[in-house]
Amino acid sequence: MSFFHSPQPSLPISAKPAFLIRTELYRLSTLLALLIATAWATPAWGQSAASAKGKAAEPVRFTVAAPPPEGENAYCGKGNVAKFGEKDGPAELPKTCYYTGLDGTPSPGKQNRVGANSDLTEALEGAKCGDTLLLAAGASFPIKQFPRKNCDDQHYITVRTDTPDSKLPPEGTRISPAWGGIATLPGRPPYAQPAGGAAKLMATIVVKPEIGVEFGDHYRFIGIEWVPLEGRKIGRLLFTNGGDHLIFDRNWVHGTDGAELGHGLGIKGSAYVAVIHSYFNSFTCTAGRGSCTDATAVGGGNGDLPTHTLKIVDNFLESSGQNVFLGGAAASVRPEDIEIRRNHMFKPMFWNRNSPDYKEPTPIVKNLFELKNARRVLFEANYLENSWGGFSQVGPAIVLTPRNNLNKITGEVKCPDCAVTDVTIRYVWIRRVNQVLQIANPMDKVKPAPGNSYSIHDIVAEGLGYPECGKACGGALNHLSGPVGGSPKDSTMHDVVIDHITFVSMKETKDIAILGGPPQSDPNEPPRMYNITWTNTIADAGQYGMWPLGGTPEENCSYFPGATPKTRIEACWKGHSAFRGNVLAGGDSIRGQKPEWPEGNPIVDSLESVGFVKLNHGLDGDYHLAANSKLKGKATDGRDPGADVDAVLSGIRGVR
Repeated sequence: MSFFHSPQPSLPISAKPAFLIRTELYRLSTLLALLIATAWATPAWGQSAASAKGKAAEPVRFTVAAPPPEGENAYCGKGNVAKFGEKDGPAELPKTCYYTGLDGTPSPGKQNRVGANSDLTEALEGAKCGDTLLLAAGASFPIKQFPRKNCDDQHYITVRTDTPDSKLPPEGTRISPAWGGIATLPGRPPYAQPAGGAAKLMATIVVKPEIGVEFGDHYRFIGIEWVPLEGRKIGRLLFTNGGDHLIFDRNWVHGTDGAELGHGLGIKGSAYVAVIHSYFNSFTCTAGRGSCTDATAVGGGNGDLPTHTLKIVDNFLESSGQNVFLGGAAASVRPEDIEIRRNHMFKPMFWNRNSPDYKEPTPIVKNLFELKNARRVLFEANYLENSWGGFSQVGPAIVLTPRNNLNKITGEVKCPDCAVTDVTIRYVWIRRVNQVLQIANPMDKVKPAPGNSYSIHDIVAEGLGYPECGKACGGALNHLSGPVGGSPKDSTMHDVVIDHITFVSMKETKDIAILGGPPQSDPNEPPRMYNITWTNTIADAGQYGMWPLGGTPEENCSYFPGATPKTRIEACWKGHSAFRGNVLAGGDSIRGQKPEWPEGNPIVDSLESVGFVKLNHGLDGDYHLAANSKLKGKATDGRDPGADVDAVLSGIRGVR
């Protein structure tokens, strides 16, 4: 695999930069874990469809007991000792972590004050490893880069406001624009305030280069506001570009409403990067008039240098395209070991043409979280709010669609090892979107990108198909498909677990899921989709139940005359697959086909018949099952079907 091939020429250890030595050790440490994961995922694929039919799926074992932890370093000890555990169901959890506590990332050197009219570049040139630069609160400092100093883990350079700690949010607490003097931002949720009210307590760094400020190593930023230089086209504010050991702690990173600004933080070729307790807003690409198309708050993971050990914890992240996005451009490596926890991912409704709060211009809106190239990702206890269709997507919350970024004109594969594997998504609340999960290995006849080993459980998704979502909403709640149309066989989707999810719609949907994948043409070959387990969910079955993705019977396992939800599932999912224990509201009245489902899935008349404590028309309800609900304890594991609401609520406490 090219991941283990270093793009640098061989050097003696004494001549190698410290970052490259650490990277090579990291590569070796992950090799054994990857081999174990590959062996675990190999199925007994010789079963025929008939022998697999009706066979119970093997039990799924989740590694973290509810409720999920809250602390910034809950999964990481001093010295970057990872405590994620081995697996959550089929997904490998991250193998490395970044300890970001102040007690583990010290700056024991001198404190140097940088006055309002001082040159920050000059101050940085004179700074030594371990020093702290105290920037005057309320002052602005133009900058192009933070140079590499080749520091170590006991001598970070801290760049911070000179506001004393007593007037900042305590360590481990999210900052807001109020510390930059802005008491409220229109269209956003209320946020925390300093004692005494909003005041200019941050120092402002003004970004001059279009590609963003670049970074070296071992920097920690506290109480910094980052803004683009007025009057200059800026595509990105922050760009790691090979930097390592970077901590953005209690920062405000933003553009201006109505002005195009594509990206907040771009991560490329970097290791040990943390965004914690910060606030990102006003990252938009404008439909019809702008020069960018995919705005992101935090994204990247592209290029030829290894990118790993990323930490995105306890932030407000706002962007029109994807709030967090990994992949999507040329790369020869895969970003790995990524922790994304306790973030509020949000899109303001004044970007939505269907909302009474709408204001010009119209941003290009896509989704809230997307992976096109990543390995070992933990996505836990996040709150995702507001997504709608109308541009190139249909308003999903979560998108797992590995892509190799093929140049359609030249046929060049720009990301030969792109894949999305070992993703754990758990204890998440989703509010007001059209589609919850879009999981697909798209068709590509030249070089497909695999997607497999997903563990997705304990999600509450409410307000689905909400009125302001517009005409694009009310479609399929989910999309699950392998490649349709003749992709090579190494694009197989396998080992996907979807368990204990509560889908709450505000209006009748078309389908519980769009389903598709390649047919099994040769029983002597490995199945094209196998070990797909969908259990213990609560959802509106929709008008049509399971709907085929498209194509022809020769191309798509779910597309054939006389198909029912049951026969579509049996035709597409092989190996240890199951669709069982799911509460299907309206499942006996789907249109245009026999309402036939696999055995063991309770059917009720409507979501009102489920027996929630308070449905509240599908928004802001109480989605515990009431004591008198006939579905209490009816999940395949003896629990209540649907999400563990208490665990989800505990996980997102204080996030929104």
